[in-house]
Formats: sequence, structure tokens, C-alpha cells
Amino acid sequence: MNVRIVTYKDPEWEEEIRRMERRAEELEGGVEEVVASIIRKVRERGDEALCELAKEIEGIDLSPSEIEVGRDEREEARKRVDPAVIEALEKEAEMVSRFHRMQQRASSWFEVDEDGVLLGQKVSPIESVGIYAPAGTAPYPSSVIMSAIPAKIAGVRKLIMCCPARKREWLDLMLVAADISGVDSVFRIGGAGAIAAMAYGTETVPKVDKIVGPGNIYVVTAKRMVYGVVDIEMPPGPSEILVLADESADPSLIAADLLSQAEHDPMSLPLLITTSFKIAEEVGKEIGIQMESLPRRDIAEKAILGRGAILVAKDLDQAVEITNRIAPEHVEIMVENPLFLIGRIKNAGAIFIGDMSPEPIGDYMAGPSHVLPTGGRARFSSPLSVDEFLKRTSIIGYSRRGLARDVEFGMRIARIEGLEAHARSLERRMGKR
Repeated sequence: MNVRIVTYKDPEWEEEIRRMERRAEELEGGVEEVVASIIRKVRERGDEALCELAKEIEGIDLSPSEIEVGRDEREEARKRVDPAVIEALEKEAEMVSRFHRMQQRASSWFEVDEDGVLLGQKVSPIESVGIYAPAGTAPYPSSVIMSAIPAKIAGVRKLIMCCPARKREWLDLMLVAADISGVDSVFRIGGAGAIAAMAYGTETVPKVDKIVGPGNIYVVTAKRMVYGVVDIEMPPGPSEILVLADESADPSLIAADLLSQAEHDPMSLPLLITTSFKIAEEVGKEIGIQMESLPRRDIAEKAILGRGAILVAKDLDQAVEITNRIAPEHVEIMVENPLFLIGRIKNAGAIFIGDMSPEPIGDYMAGPSHVLPTGGRARFSSPLSVDEFLKRTSIIGYSRRGLARDVEFGMRIARIEGLEAHARSLERRMGKR
């Protein structure tokens, strides 16, 4: 298979790296006007607009009374799902819960100094959260678990979910995952309309304080547009994997892992950086062989040929440098001494160590949330965690003695900034008029 191979000696080497660094820009633009129109419709006409959008975009006939999934329907869904599948989802939820309980470190604190000045921090959970759970091309119950459980562990009181599953069996899976994860209410709506409904509220869908979860470019654009009305996590994008390999790596395993992400979406980013041209060629051949039998071959092939690449670096130092520039969602380290490189990978959503740690263990088994920064945002963003659902409030309580100690420099700064009323507010506490 003709996977693009670029070596550090090629004239297009730097151009290729820069293209990958700017990959998020390729996904922007062109949909803002459409999304703005959808948001406006939902704000103005609520449930009526949601039903129109369901028919127009999803091809689903929906009445306002059918927007919310009832408790009876959620219970019936559990009866229709294979018990072995439910057992697997419950095991995943157990692993995710175990990992995220370890993140419960943020706590309220207070201290009083010798002058009676009380300072502190109050940590509180966000009151309400909405999860967007896409199921347009396939059901992703694991994404429900990965988003909902950290929120519940943080103490979020109201947790809702919007899911536009077209197929009954897909919706059943998502409903089971919602029940396992503690989701309070589920709404069968999708796209930018669902984001608008959760941000502004409708007759049926409650307004929330934060929206999380992946989606297509319309969903992501809608989340950006409603940010400020509600909070969002980092804007999610297509899945990404970068395998960092030397001559000791197994080409068949590398190919399998690249394909595991390529099958998500034609816009997925499957990359290999290796120090061995031989490995590069063998991986290219393996991708062609393994792709033949993939049920989602068309999707994987588009991602591999359109967005994927194999980069042959001069040495591991250069390979690590390029990895940090690209800042991918997932990094797999397949080198002779993988532990040696962990500290040098500065920009990655998640790092997988060694041949026995393929990216899918992060999707389903290990426990950390697989909601990760994409599009190079690993340079400044973190995986979804318990902290994402907590907010901090500063606590300040001055005594007269403490105020007398600090008031002069406070008034001085206020007047430097031209804010005389600030300074006089302080002065009045000291008995000056």
C-alpha cells in the first residue's frame, strides 16, 4: 500500500512536519454560518426546532414528547443487550472509577494568620453537566462511561446526555452505558442542535453549566460558539495516534495500531515516526495486508492515504523533538528501552509504553478517560479528569488589624490604577472619611 514515507533528508521534511502542526486549522471554517443558524433556531423555538432538525438532519420523526428517553425505555434497553456486553461495560466502569477516585485530591482549605486574616479556597462540583454521545456511524458506549464517571466522582448533581443514535440496538447500548455511569436523563437529539439545547435549555432539555464529549465538526463548532454561556472541555477532534519506533519494533503491531485509529474517521491522523527505513517499509506493507479484512476498510484507507504518514527520523532525539512538535492525542513508544523516553515526551494526551500497551487498552480497559486533547492541544490541555468538573472559590476574611497592616499598599496600587473609589473603600474601613 502506498503510505507516504518522508525521511529527514527529503526536501519536504520540514513542510510535512509543519502541516501536521497546523492540522487543526484544516478542520476549521466553512460551517460557522450553518451552526449559528441552528443555535438561533433552538434558542428561539426550543423543542419545536429540535424536532425539525431531527427530521432534516438525522431523518428521524420526533415529537416533543419523545425527546426525552423515558425510564421504562431505559429499563427495556438493558433487557435487550447481551449480558456479556453489559458485564464488559460494567468492568470498564469499575476500572474508570478506580483510576478517577485517585484524582480526588483537590480540597477546600483555610488558614488564619497572626493578624486574624483568613484566607482559603472552597472546592465545589459543577452543578450540572451535559454529555454529548455521538452514535451516527457506530455506537460508543465507552465514551459515555469515560465522560460520565469522572463527573459523578467529582460530585456533579445533575448529569444529562444527548445521543442521536439512529439504530435501536445502538441506542440500547448507549442507554445501558448511561445507566451504568449514573446519567440522570437522556435525550434522543444530536448535532449542533443538541449542543444549543444543553447550553440554553428548551421546554424539555434542561440548561447545563458544562458540556463535554466528542462529535463531528458541527458539534465541535457549536461547542465553541456556546462557550461562555456554558463551559466546555478542550474542543475534541478526530482521533490521532503517533507510534514512536526503532528497529526493534514489530511492524505488524505498529500497522495494527495505526489502523485501530484510522478506522475511526477519514480525518483521523495515523502517524509513525521511526529511526529505521526498513521498519517504515515493512509497516507500509503490513498496513495494506491487514486493511484487506477490515469491516471499516473504506474509512481506514481514507485516513491512511489522506492524513497518515511514515516519518523516518535521523535518530531518537529528532524523533522525540518531532513528536513534541506534533503534540498528538496518543503516543505509543515502541523502542528497545521505552521507559527511558517517557520523561522526554512533553506533549501528548496519553503515552503507551512498550509492545504490550496498544492504544485500545486506553479506550476500554486501563481506566484513565480516553477523552483526550487533539489537534496539537496536548501542548496546553490535559485528559478529561475529575478536576474538569470542579470549581474553586477564593475565601477572604480580613480583621481590622490585618487591614491596618496591608491597607496602605492597597490604596497606593488603587490610585496608581486611577481607581479612587477603590482606595476610598479601603480608607473608610480605617475610620477615614
